[in-house]
Amino acid sequence: MKETILSLCPIYWEDYELIDTGGFEKLERFGPYILSRPEPQAIWDKSLSEEEWRKLSHAHFAKEKNNPEKGQWKELSKIPHNWQVKYKNQDGLKMKLNLAMTSFKHIGLFPEQAVNWDYISDTLKAFPVKNPKVLNLFAYTGAASVAARACGADVTHLDSVKQVVTWSKHNMEASGLEGIRWIVDDAMKFIRREVRRGNTYHGIILDPPAYGRGPDGEKWILEEQINEMLKLCAQLLDPNQHFLILNMYSLSFSSMIAANLIQSNFGDVANAEHGELYLKDKYGKKLPLGIFYRFRKV
Repeated sequence: MKETILSLCPIYWEDYELIDTGGFEKLERFGPYILSRPEPQAIWDKSLSEEEWRKLSHAHFAKEKNNPEKGQWKELSKIPHNWQVKYKNQDGLKMKLNLAMTSFKHIGLFPEQAVNWDYISDTLKAFPVKNPKVLNLFAYTGAASVAARACGADVTHLDSVKQVVTWSKHNMEASGLEGIRWIVDDAMKFIRREVRRGNTYHGIILDPPAYGRGPDGEKWILEEQINEMLKLCAQLLDPNQHFLILNMYSLSFSSMIAANLIQSNFGDVANAEHGELYLKDKYGKKLPLGIFYRFRKV
């Protein structure tokens, strides 16, 4: 199986900027607002001083002592709870995405994923199939779903949390689109049913968390269940025209693990690419933000 190993960084962002990283934090601009948030992989020193960070930041996320993923936003200057950013690439993909400060440090957007939105757009535009079927699992606030729908795909968007599915609907509507199929369900249960039904998809997007819960308390543990999930996805993927994108954010995973999982469950695939996603701050430091594996047959 021929593979291309890449490190990918978005290049088309205007409404997003990684300003500085270090001291286990990152300083980012989303539209007109600058936020400082925890970042466990930024183990180096900051380029700017603490005073400069405070002056620049509109809000800072303070972690809880016993839960590094949960905490509270502290506003340092006036900032709305909700606002929007725009994304546009050179191929004409346009999206408007809604942001909000949540108690889990996230704001509804993972900017490094823009490289996969571009990949979705580029792939779907080359498809000979009209209205190709795309399944987005663990879809969160749905930027990838919106990107696929903007290119004419028949999109099924699945997440286990009703509130983020509602958030995704707002992103679709803000982007001037309609027609995405929304599902609140456990991802594993859903794709098992789809296999039994004999359904297939031209594109599958997976961005599973390290740990998670389904709507009825179903437990998800990445290293224990991702292999079975990919076995099922191999049965769901159209054999003639297809693409698959796998993202994994786990500090213990390398892209070689993703490569082994794909080879084990899909065999030889066409146009395979894998590696790291990252963002570069203004001072040249590269912040790794997960691994990916993707392939396509058009």
